[in-house]
Amino acid sequence: MTSRERVAAALRREQPDRVPFCELGVDQALAEKILGRELPPHPDLETNPRSLADEIELAERLGKDNICYTLRAPVYAEKAHSSDGTLYYTHGMIASQDDLGMIELPDPADDRLYETLAEWTANKRDFSLWMITRLGFFPAMLSLGMARFCTALYDDPGLVASVMDIYCEWAGAVVEHASALDIDVISSTDDMAGKAGPIISPAVFHELAFPRLQVAAQGIGKPWVLHSDGDLTLLLPDLLALGIDGLHPNENGAMDIRAMKRDYADRLCLLGNVDLNLLTMATPEEVAEEVRGLIRDVGPGGGYIVTSGNSLAHYCAVENVYAMSDAVHRYGGYPLAVG
Repeated sequence: MTSRERVAAALRREQPDRVPFCELGVDQALAEKILGRELPPHPDLETNPRSLADEIELAERLGKDNICYTLRAPVYAEKAHSSDGTLYYTHGMIASQDDLGMIELPDPADDRLYETLAEWTANKRDFSLWMITRLGFFPAMLSLGMARFCTALYDDPGLVASVMDIYCEWAGAVVEHASALDIDVISSTDDMAGKAGPIISPAVFHELAFPRLQVAAQGIGKPWVLHSDGDLTLLLPDLLALGIDGLHPNENGAMDIRAMKRDYADRLCLLGNVDLNLLTMATPEEVAEEVRGLIRDVGPGGGYIVTSGNSLAHYCAVENVYAMSDAVHRYGGYPLAVG
């Protein structure tokens, strides 16, 4: 199978020739270590960090089955760099209904917004091309700021709804346009939970977030992988009703990916969940054993894609990233022989 065919089969919960190996992102600093050269600086968290040529070379070196193109709505929050150079969001800029006019998003009907993505589809070779975006929950929370988002759910839910409406309507139009192109997967990266459970109660999620996410999801015309850190168990009924095909990353320490395989193998392709702590501090042999165990327990019957437990961060040890990839190729062939 080609990488594209392999990933497509896994997302259909079928058994491909090998368990696919994919990632939603590779930090630019780590990519430079793997490629052995500097890459152009990437000043934000919403646009594509690399050229197609660099993304393909990175996928080839890592033995990945996918390449990723990022197209996210601008977030109206201040940004800062940590001591190690990582860019992150700080304070949200939207404090009231009066600030909604500050949110200016690219015109989703403008074909120029998709020109580079169209070029990628024409030149992606046999890789599975994933468009990484956000549907609306996370950018709304970031633009309000976590504290204001949580308090507004109680004393000004209309503000949260208004911000989420803006982002979800934009995302719905964008994923509809993107789905008309020859991409393979749409992956939405909206963090909705922590290790202890959802950020907001399931009842509030269902009442406020679910109908707005439905608006965004209606535009998705390709297999849909939803990413969120944390324990999503209480939100799974709504997430399944939205129509997700795959769930990433089934975070280690928050969700039991083996239990997810047992309970949801007929409804979800599972992606994950090689712990970033292992990829950072373990030995390559320990990483390989972790991957072998995941393939043994989650891989039978298909419907499984190996990924890290989030994305490949700058602090991951290069030798451990290669060990993860090598283990997928060594142990992941069907019929599985990793008893």
